[in-house]
Amino acid sequence: MSYGVRVETWGEYALFSRPELKTERMSYEVITPSAARGLIESIYWHPGLNVVIDKIYVLNKIQFTNIRRNEVKSKASLAQVKSMMNGGSAPMIISSNDIMQRASTILRDVHYVIDSHFELTDKAAPGDNEGKFKDIFRRRIEKGMAYSQPYFGCREFPAYFRPWVGDAVPTSGETKDLGLMLYDMDYSDPQNIRPMFFMAKLENGVMQVAGEKVLE
Repeated sequence: MSYGVRVETWGEYALFSRPELKTERMSYEVITPSAARGLIESIYWHPGLNVVIDKIYVLNKIQFTNIRRNEVKSKASLAQVKSMMNGGSAPMIISSNDIMQRASTILRDVHYVIDSHFELTDKAAPGDNEGKFKDIFRRRIEKGMAYSQPYFGCREFPAYFRPWVGDAVPTSGETKDLGLMLYDMDYSDPQNIRPMFFMAKLENGVMQVAGEKVLE
């Protein structure tokens, strides 16, 4: 029996930043598996399950646009946070000094169908199973429920979602080599969190994720 879930999601804009182009942000051409997992987990998350992305269907043609945004260049340090917890002053960002304008190359008019499945973790209770989690997820997505607003890379780019009804997915039909893409982050060692990549390909509008070789 399959315990996979299929979600349709779309939005006006998206920015899945390439790590090698941080200063002037540029998006990957397709949503990354880690962003897709984050979207699923914003709808339903449980410590007893792990979301695995299987396929991503691209329904609309890949389109880019350029914008300029105000971004904050500073961030609160761990030392500042610890100082505040011990009675010190709260970290402060002064807008005139810390806000700067940056150019971004982003995706527009994005529309995906995400195939994924659940796997149990060692934190699952004895009564937990994949079918139970799938039923809960199905009810939440049908009601439009989410723990937090799903978004496409940046919080100002909200992602809308609903169940995908039917079997066949009418994709954009594009076929192209997407190159090295971020797969996910390896959190197995909290002191040494590492990025993982894979060679992404789009074939007839479908990006295969499960079974692809992951590079660390």
